[in-house]
Amino acid sequence: MKDPPLRNHLGFWAFAVVILAGAGACGGDDHPHGGGATGAVCPSPNTLTYATFGESFMTRYCVRCHSTAVMGDARQGAPADHNFNTFAGVHRFADHIDEHAAAGPNAVNSDMPPSDPKPTEEERRQLGQWLACETSTDDGGATGDSGTGDSGMRGDTGGAQDTGRGEIVSGDGRSGG
Repeated sequence: MKDPPLRNHLGFWAFAVVILAGAGACGGDDHPHGGGATGAVCPSPNTLTYATFGESFMTRYCVRCHSTAVMGDARQGAPADHNFNTFAGVHRFADHIDEHAAAGPNAVNSDMPPSDPKPTEEERRQLGQWLACETSTDDGGATGDSGTGDSGMRGDTGGAQDTGRGEIVSGDGRSGG
């Protein structure tokens, strides 16, 4: 049996490359690893705080990779600056967390965490609401309380400063989270 002409093979591979490139572009470049902003809003009254929800959610599902205490290969590919073991770290990347792990009326994002245990859809919706409530302020993550001053965080956050390492340090030098 005679082999097909080379031009038929080249045509096939050119077609395959075009199809794969198009498939890779699905979803756009804005959110290459997530589903996009959830559109979650802060309910009234809000009962979700860092102390009642955020800290335990991050501890259960995120800090096994996203923590200042986790280094190298143990981070499983998590960017070195994406650390969620403090409220300041969560605040800094709230949009990324929303786009990869939270749920709301516009999207249910479930690509994070990539392995078990994984949050339920209800927990993801709570995450979206909590992020909308607690990280929508411009306080740099110093309060963790929608800017009201009652932080729910461990330690004194009066005069708190972000150390740039994902920690909050109070005016007296104690770590606040």
